[in-house]
Amino acid sequence: MTDEHDSSREAVVLDYLPFGRPDDDRPREQKPTLVHALSESFDLLECTLTDDKVLEAGDRIDLDGELVETTREIAYGDLTSNAGESLRAAVESVVDADERRFVDFYNDAQPITTRLHSLDLLPGIGKKLRNNVLDERKRGPFESFAEVKERVAGLHNPREVIVERVMEELREEELKYRSFAR
Repeated sequence: MTDEHDSSREAVVLDYLPFGRPDDDRPREQKPTLVHALSESFDLLECTLTDDKVLEAGDRIDLDGELVETTREIAYGDLTSNAGESLRAAVESVVDADERRFVDFYNDAQPITTRLHSLDLLPGIGKKLRNNVLDERKRGPFESFAEVKERVAGLHNPREVIVERVMEELREEELKYRSFAR
């Protein structure tokens, strides 16, 4: 049985666990082969595999394919140390694979309250940078991270700002506002 947690059905492998979870006390031969993975919608997942195909961090898997038997969402604290170390590269991979989606965040971000804008949630974005983004997008939508960087004075790495925010949303369970990860 596969849970229907995300509309995007591909994930990036964070860690391959050929002998299952370390805290599983069953004999090795009774433990399922698992991977910790990051879905394209930034869900952290533990997937049970149907066979012993060897995977590596960074590999992509089809969550609806024959290789994945089950998936379940897990918390950041449930990741193995190897998965935690692979997480940033996986987030970068997801962002790079769908740059348009994240550039559109700069194009489409809206106020959350009368005093807080979605852009304010991005690390390093204060009132001045937020207003620079808002002013520039009035002139026309951004087409790429390179264009955001070129047109918005002071925003030197718009891709990294998105990656940092996603990482924060994955690590912190108690965040009041989320833009990317549930």
